[in-house]
Amino acid sequence: MANVNLKKVVLPNGEEIAYREREGGEDIIVLVHGNMTSSVHWDLVIDNLSERYKVYAIDMRGFGESSYNKQITAIKDFSEDLKLWVDEVGITDFALAGWSTGGCVSMQFCADYPGYCKALFLQASGSTRGYPYYPLGADGMPDLNNRIQTLDEMFKDSKRLFVQGAYDTKNYDVLRQVWEAVIYTHNKPDEERYQKYLEDMTTQRNLAEIYQALNTFNISSVHNGLTEGENRIKDINIPVLIAWGERDLVVTRSMTDEIREDFGDKAVYKELKGCGHSPIIDDLDQLLGVMEDFFSGVMSVN
Repeated sequence: MANVNLKKVVLPNGEEIAYREREGGEDIIVLVHGNMTSSVHWDLVIDNLSERYKVYAIDMRGFGESSYNKQITAIKDFSEDLKLWVDEVGITDFALAGWSTGGCVSMQFCADYPGYCKALFLQASGSTRGYPYYPLGADGMPDLNNRIQTLDEMFKDSKRLFVQGAYDTKNYDVLRQVWEAVIYTHNKPDEERYQKYLEDMTTQRNLAEIYQALNTFNISSVHNGLTEGENRIKDINIPVLIAWGERDLVVTRSMTDEIREDFGDKAVYKELKGCGHSPIIDDLDQLLGVMEDFFSGVMSVN
């Protein structure tokens, strides 16, 4: 078992960021989690990634053991936290691996702060054009003609309230049903690990804000139906790998195709066979193989 320490650091903006640090290794990899998770959900990657790497995994603001003193309004807020965190911890020349929402945060960071990150691994990442949020219609299906526009609408949305209710009452059965409907559709964690993940989900304090931040996120060069593109892909000029599981029900193939289209030949693409939105659980060996092949080619120690 790897030697992993949970640490905390207070940022200049007043937020306290918790992070896990795995001892050893020279090449640095920073893991950025997604929505409904924290660094806890990276545990199998942290424990099993090649020992050549020094590994960090952060809890973003409002998740896990990090603070949530100021409400976030955009993915950029997390990018700025990440910049303050790497400065406080004192790391440069690292690779970022972003999962789902963490992929959007990592892309924003690489666009905003060139020179820090050497390589970007996108695991089941939200699109460069965001993740649209549609309320349920009368038929119980997403109403594709009624995209949510504002944070106030998001706070009132029935889907959001359903998940928030499970958080507030620590209804792990409901959360388990949600995850098994869209994420753990194939393999599941062992029971002890699963319970740890479920308990960790309820630490999130920014569900509506995350949904709306993803809804408005757009670093592409096109309008996404809600917000104009910021045309920031041109500012990401490092090796990028886009990894997507062929069974993913959360991030669709079309969203992944948007990322591929926007990056063009600046990124390479790898489809993870037999994997859904959590390749960490579906096929850890396949995921680690893809990650390590990519990192070893772009992170050699000089």
